[in-house]
Amino acid sequence: MQVKWSGRFEGYSFAHFKKDLLSGTIVGIIAVPLAMSFAIASGVKPEYGIYTAIIAGILISLIGGSKFQIGGPTGAFVPVLLGIVLVYGYENLLIAGLMAGIMLLLMGIFKLGTLIKFIPRPVTVGFTAGIAVIIFTGQVGNFLGLSNMEQHEKFHMNLLEISSNMNTINFYSVLVAMVCLAMILITPKILPKVPGALVGIVVSSIVTVLFLRGHVATIGSTYGAIPNTLPQFQVPDITFEQVYLLLGPAFVIAMLGGIESLLSAVVADGMTNSKHHSNRELIGQGVANIVTPFFGGIPATGAIARTATNIKTGATSPMSGIIHGLFVLLTLLLLAPLAVHIPLASLAPVLMIVAWNMSERHHFLHILKLKSGDSLVLAITFLLTVFTSLTFAVEVGLVLAVALFAKRMSEMLVVSKVLPNLEKADGKLQPQMVSDTHDCPQISVYTIEGALFFGAAQTFEQMILNTIHYRPDVFIIRLGKVPYIDSTGEEYFRNIVQNFKSNGGEVFVTGVQPALEEMLKRSGLHNLIEERNFYMSTGDAITAAFQHISLERCIGCKHFAFKECQLLSKGEQLPKSEVAREQKQLVGTNV
Repeated sequence: MQVKWSGRFEGYSFAHFKKDLLSGTIVGIIAVPLAMSFAIASGVKPEYGIYTAIIAGILISLIGGSKFQIGGPTGAFVPVLLGIVLVYGYENLLIAGLMAGIMLLLMGIFKLGTLIKFIPRPVTVGFTAGIAVIIFTGQVGNFLGLSNMEQHEKFHMNLLEISSNMNTINFYSVLVAMVCLAMILITPKILPKVPGALVGIVVSSIVTVLFLRGHVATIGSTYGAIPNTLPQFQVPDITFEQVYLLLGPAFVIAMLGGIESLLSAVVADGMTNSKHHSNRELIGQGVANIVTPFFGGIPATGAIARTATNIKTGATSPMSGIIHGLFVLLTLLLLAPLAVHIPLASLAPVLMIVAWNMSERHHFLHILKLKSGDSLVLAITFLLTVFTSLTFAVEVGLVLAVALFAKRMSEMLVVSKVLPNLEKADGKLQPQMVSDTHDCPQISVYTIEGALFFGAAQTFEQMILNTIHYRPDVFIIRLGKVPYIDSTGEEYFRNIVQNFKSNGGEVFVTGVQPALEEMLKRSGLHNLIEERNFYMSTGDAITAAFQHISLERCIGCKHFAFKECQLLSKGEQLPKSEVAREQKQLVGTNV
């Protein structure tokens, strides 16, 4: 696998390094408490979050496709990872993360990164808001200091758990949480460049140590000491049965990780006027998630908030992300013993603020106010994420979005019978010219506008067959405004062609674009219609159509659909050259 470095460190200098050193250090300071918070919320020990921030953070910056991406544990993973830990256990979470890394790597190698952009915005906003609700409510117990709390996979079970233990509120925990929350909210206003979460945790921890020791649950009292050593390399015990069992969870991790990392990279592009490489980003995410489980780390992805902070503090290259990981490592080695004094009540407001910021509430409310199909997709995805699972929510959201898109596209298909407007010099073909008293019983001309795909194919066939109550000798179909025909549309089109040809009629096609013509050749429709019946202009097709009609039926006809009808109605036959000349004058090259 070749990793391209062009553009990532091009023209790198010591001045750039100083900027990266500052931004990497600041992001590292932010990452330490978040890494522990996300790990605890995911149901694992806090040090596993730190290991993830170190290893995945360095590898994602080193190999990934974005110059400014900061990788590590994120809030988006919390409900997914917690569910896996509760159902399968921590060891199997490592295996699922490893499998997800392999999936991400393969997605990058096979260049599937661009497919992420096809996930509709209402689906991503819906499940992101749902995840935010789960994270926020999941921290209520720690905020209030509730005791005897059990974590459940289902949202409503956790709500019941909270309500049944409300009589165990620890007001010391509430006080500590309020102190931390106040620091988080006040610090940005007083010291904009200082991370509010870090200040909140430090201040509330000092308050706890000095005044409330033994009255508030801490990381040390709940999880024990955090080792201030390098993570140990361990190979998880993997069996075929475990791999089969964890395919679903691993796929969810891979898809969520891919979506989150590429969304973060897009945000970085918008902030820096740069361009990330989506497939290389997936490769970097894959490698990071393959390596991290061997050191006890949990799944990682691109962190939007930390990436934005990295950019705002002056990052110039992936070196800032590498420095961020090294800073977290240094913190682990030097300050890990102090982390045992951090109250769980201090981590609760940190995660609540993260949930509030990731909820995309403004986008959520905006889409809801549209009162459209997108609003329905958003609401259903959100509710299913909260009350069932992220996997099921995304599946249903995508299916519903595709169904609504197909419905909209089918409604955009226009099938109209047209005739030339003889009152104008250009003789433009228009649908309003067709009436009961002004129509040609032998030549039918139809204009198709829009894609002929599975959602519109049946409508196309019905509109054609229902509007023709007779058997015209020539059926001219104008495809100049048809960009695409799928296999379903091709089948219905074939039925129409066969229907006309079986009754002795001729089918002419005009204005076909090169790409569509190639598709018709591959499908065999081109041969069925026959090469001679394809025309660039409708004028040429109408000229040819007069060679296939019964001129006797024209005698006495009062419809006068075409200019030639004035002569043909009297039984006079136009010369071929005159017919060709006048048809070109009528419709020119209109397609």
